[in-house]
Amino acid sequence: MWLKILIVILFIGVVLSLTSGLHFLFKDMGVPESKRTLYALGIRVCLAVVMLGLIFYGFHSGILTSQAPWDAGPR
Repeated sequence: MWLKILIVILFIGVVLSLTSGLHFLFKDMGVPESKRTLYALGIRVCLAVVMLGLIFYGFHSGILTSQAPWDAGPR
């Protein structure tokens, strides 16, 4: 259960970083030396890499399982 909560928290962090990057992009339009949009992109990429790593770890360890109907196997 802790893994699912951590993945959701990281997903919310990715969305917040995305919105802050968009905000900085519009706010710093006339300031070429501002790097806030670049930093927001870096944070978003790092959070997404950690989130994907946790998802792969969850599937590999068996903590996360697929509920998809095409993964049900033979009946």
